[in-house]
Amino acid sequence: MPFAETPTGRLHFQVLDAVPQWVTEPETVLFHHGVAANLHLWSRWIPELADRYRIVRFDTRGYGGSAAAGKDFEYTFEALTDDVLAVADAADTGKFHFVGESMGGTIGVALALRAPERLHSLILSNAAARGGQIQNVDGWRAIADGDGASGWARQMMEWRFYPDMLDREVYDWFKGVHEASSMDVNLALADLLLQADFMQQLEAIDVPTLLLVPEASPFIALDLMAEMRRRLPQAELQVFAHSKHGLPLSHGPQCAAVARNFLDRQ
Repeated sequence: MPFAETPTGRLHFQVLDAVPQWVTEPETVLFHHGVAANLHLWSRWIPELADRYRIVRFDTRGYGGSAAAGKDFEYTFEALTDDVLAVADAADTGKFHFVGESMGGTIGVALALRAPERLHSLILSNAAARGGQIQNVDGWRAIADGDGASGWARQMMEWRFYPDMLDREVYDWFKGVHEASSMDVNLALADLLLQADFMQQLEAIDVPTLLLVPEASPFIALDLMAEMRRRLPQAELQVFAHSKHGLPLSHGPQCAAVARNFLDRQ
């Protein structure tokens, strides 16, 4: 397995380059999942993109095949954007299209403010630029303390998906990923997310941006992403009916089709 080496542990990533030879100089799409997930979250997107774009996916710090950073590690947006750039460099990627969901989308905003020269575009799914407006996250610790990791996972799955939105094997897999995730990492990321406030800086992000918006996320109201759309200079917004916070998985092919149209126009 390929890894990006960092001072605080290895980050597991995968590169898929199935672009045919007649596509000259294909661009790279780099995917960043959110809390309690792994790189396989994006599997349903790949068929829509792989004929034209080089794909880089990675397990973010503390999840999947990537190392936890240790007790002394301080979760900051600088440190987490360092991770993105470390993966991009290890995957021999200069400029890339960034796709991030939930916490990964907020990290994408931070990356666009920090290193815009590395980005062709941004695609942000069920993501927020202002953590103080996110709902239901500050209660995660109480849920985990009272019901354990399995109880927290059950509640998260309810918040992410309408009933019967996933095939049983996909549901069981994702619930298992949640149950196996580190609550210390989950809560550290939640604390960082709630402190985030990039809303006033969005006007400075001058790269094409696509916002993928669930109709009924229990965390991020549609109005919050609509405000992001108003503030971003080059933004488009697409709302998906009958979707909650698990939009990139429950509506993976639909999201990927909208993303493909957006990417092909850049």
